[in-house]
Amino acid sequence: MEAMEWVREQRADGILAPNLDRLARELTVQEAVLSYVWALGGRVYTADHGEHLEDDETDPMRTAMRQMRGVFAQLDRGLIRKRLREGRETKGEKGGYAYGAPRFGQAAKDGALVDDATERDIEALAQRWRDEGAGVREIARRLNAAGHRSKRGGQWHPTTVARLLDPDAREYARQQAARARGALKEQKRRERAERILGSR
Repeated sequence: MEAMEWVREQRADGILAPNLDRLARELTVQEAVLSYVWALGGRVYTADHGEHLEDDETDPMRTAMRQMRGVFAQLDRGLIRKRLREGRETKGEKGGYAYGAPRFGQAAKDGALVDDATERDIEALAQRWRDEGAGVREIARRLNAAGHRSKRGGQWHPTTVARLLDPDAREYARQQAARARGALKEQKRRERAERILGSR
């Protein structure tokens, strides 16, 4: 966090934020940031509260109230994410377009999935070639030679052809992408924690 670096380098006397929710999105990060700034002799202000004074053993209620605000802010965000996820899942179960990129042969229009005639023709062509005995590498070559583009407008590769023709391959690719997103999120969390701890 650049503001913390400024406090450490004595380029700033403290941090000002609209509220603690904007200072940190998780209680643990909030408390780590506050402890770090206070340890440097800095001060923390929010527009909705004023100065957040350093913890004092003679006033445990001060710490408790601040942390309670952080707990409920984190809870509120979690509930919002939960409702969004459940809403998407419900819409998807009803056949609506919930989230993510539509599969090849479909497009999102007015919040619903509709058939893409051009892509459906390409899919049918690839399936016919497969039925004739062509492998995924040969199908990819033929599609590229004919000028047909993949979902994202790029060249066809054996893996994209396999996902097009095999539902199991599509599901495996979806799970792989979900795991990759989860790993990236966890990596960012770790990097953020390391920056905070490494700056001490």
